[in-house]
Amino acid sequence: MQKKILSPSLRKKILGFQQDEINNEAIYRKLSTRLPNPDNAKILGRIADEEKKHAQRWQEVTGVTLKPSRIRLFLFFFIARFLGLTFAIKKLEKGEGEAQNGYATVLADFPEVKKIIDEETLHENLLIDMIDEERLKYAGSIVLGLNDALVELTGALAGFTFAFQNTRIVAMTGLITGISASFSMASSEYLSQRSEGDGSVSPIKSALYTGLAYILTVVLLVLPFFLTRDFYLALGLTLAMVVVIILGFNYYLCTAKELPLWKHFTEMLIVSLSVTVISFGVGIVVKHFLGVEF
Repeated sequence: MQKKILSPSLRKKILGFQQDEINNEAIYRKLSTRLPNPDNAKILGRIADEEKKHAQRWQEVTGVTLKPSRIRLFLFFFIARFLGLTFAIKKLEKGEGEAQNGYATVLADFPEVKKIIDEETLHENLLIDMIDEERLKYAGSIVLGLNDALVELTGALAGFTFAFQNTRIVAMTGLITGISASFSMASSEYLSQRSEGDGSVSPIKSALYTGLAYILTVVLLVLPFFLTRDFYLALGLTLAMVVVIILGFNYYLCTAKELPLWKHFTEMLIVSLSVTVISFGVGIVVKHFLGVEF
């Protein structure tokens, strides 16, 4: 592509394309050194080379030399470190799709960009073929543990709060109930996979993912009751934690599996809060009719 006179808006757009290509090259290059599979590492290395060529083509147009954004690289690898390779690749795949859409807007000014669009499409398909991560394979077990803990324990804590009106008692009761339920859920998942599994997943690993997801959720939901003696405040913080957990997990799962985020988030939130509201009433009724005071 040859350097030409650009309008301010078009120049800004082209510089954005150039920066994205430079950032992507650095991400792919670094990510390729961390993959255990040599074939996948070669694929990312190849994509990095092509992203570099794309950046050089845009540099011929702008006449400006840019460097990778250190902040973006840090954030990407921080997220990839904690949310896994599948999530990272899905984010890159989404970026490739957005690049195709962006380049389509300048086809009239740069007809030769069609080749870049074709290469970005190829990159997206290569990234999709690479995805095969254990934590995504066991996503169903994680959903089972996390969802059951959110629904059951949130409701239980709401009932305990209005029945006992004592944060320490609620915390201990919730913790005991939650940990006991986590072992029950894990054993149920193990037996379920043993009897109905298709052999693609390990029953033991399924049970571990279910149990760990349940216990982690229990700890997060019970924590506010250990931090304050105001049971209304503790319950409010727990409900806020429910929203954060549901949003965070659905963002991860929907990104990794290309599902509609807000639909799944809303469904899961409505179920959890509905059980909580019902449990409020149960707690009040039990306290009133049994005359329990603490």
